[in-house]
Amino acid sequence: MEVSMDPLFVAWSYFRRRKLQQCSDICSKILQDSPYDQAAWSLKTRALTEMVYIDEIEMDQEGIAEMMLDESAIAQVARPGTSLRLPGTSQGAGPSPAVRPMTQSGRPITGFVRPSTQSGRPGTMEQAIKTPRTASTARPITSASGRFVRLGTTLFEYIFHHENDVRNALQLAAQATEHAQFKDWWWKVQLGKCYYRLGLYREAEKQFRSALNQLEVVDTYCYLAKVYQRLDQPIIALNLFKQGLDHFPGEVILLTGIARIHEEMNNMVSATEYYKEVLKQDNTHVEAIACIGSNHFYTDQPEIALRFYRRLLQMGVYNCQLYNNLGLCCFYAQQYDMTLSSFERALALVSSDDEQADVWYNIGHVAVGIGEVTLAYQCFKLALAFNNDHAEAYNNLAVLELRKGRVEQMGDLQSSYIAALKSEDAFPEHANTQQLLKQLREHFAML
Repeated sequence: MEVSMDPLFVAWSYFRRRKLQQCSDICSKILQDSPYDQAAWSLKTRALTEMVYIDEIEMDQEGIAEMMLDESAIAQVARPGTSLRLPGTSQGAGPSPAVRPMTQSGRPITGFVRPSTQSGRPGTMEQAIKTPRTASTARPITSASGRFVRLGTTLFEYIFHHENDVRNALQLAAQATEHAQFKDWWWKVQLGKCYYRLGLYREAEKQFRSALNQLEVVDTYCYLAKVYQRLDQPIIALNLFKQGLDHFPGEVILLTGIARIHEEMNNMVSATEYYKEVLKQDNTHVEAIACIGSNHFYTDQPEIALRFYRRLLQMGVYNCQLYNNLGLCCFYAQQYDMTLSSFERALALVSSDDEQADVWYNIGHVAVGIGEVTLAYQCFKLALAFNNDHAEAYNNLAVLELRKGRVEQMGDLQSSYIAALKSEDAFPEHANTQQLLKQLREHFAML
């Protein structure tokens, strides 16, 4: 006679092996026979939550709608090094905007794709509505993300993450906090998370402060610092992280948070120092290695950047972006034998049209550097074929058309002149802008 395993243990085994859909299906069958089985309900909600789980600690970048509809007022002329929203207020000795590319808000592009960045955003409006605004976690699971002791906590996580119903989650957290006589720090943190999602940052700050007074947890420091970053108070966030380091010396998450803030403020020297501190504590931290390598690349040290990217390769990171960066580092380090092979690997590992466009754009950039204008022209065309919104490819195609003397292919010269004037206002020392303005003025003088 064959003895079958208990279905609940089978479902739990699937859950432990991250086969979440199979776990959910078995729990559904159990609940058809026993609708009031709390263990099955708890395990099913955990499985459904893990399918879409996000880490709320990660700082999510503001979208266009949030920036346009934000009613909070900030100083129009912020003091240097005190604002994340106003570009150019940093006193750091990092590379200029002519060397290191910037985001729309004026922050330098980092060497590591974080949640809610360009590649982490939902593809359709339906996904953007149904899913939270941040992407999956970039750090290990910690105490706040792993607490599933009672059915109430599991239910909250299910409503908050899977259903994305913040208002009902807020009501549940408020009732649970009142039931616990306002002495449970975990529910206060959940209240703060709900307030943060609803844009009530001051209320979220009060809840996180109250939770910290009851029990000091690393996650709560990160949540509170995230609130201050959204309120554009990076100095307070930095002080809070340092206060957390006094209680948790050498904590990697806190050190990484400090490094990220310095990086967003374009203070690359301090950011690199803290990333190195992170590597002293955890020498396999992918984000720290990638960001240090990116900083060395943009400060004209491609050989050192190559060492960091090769370290990532040795650690098992095997994707298109890494080989793309390796190809550029090899080119600028004059290791031409490895350049094309790295780009070939990158093309073989692409997973989207945007990645394909970026690789072809970089190949075209290399072709311009070695004088192969025809190859560069074809590469930029291929980049636009895969992504017709690739602004850099359009720009470089216009430069190649200008070199060939085909002015009519460049578009409206008056619009180009106005855009160049705006570029000069944003960055007066940009040599290429000055050269473009000179050529446009000479062309207007000939008309």
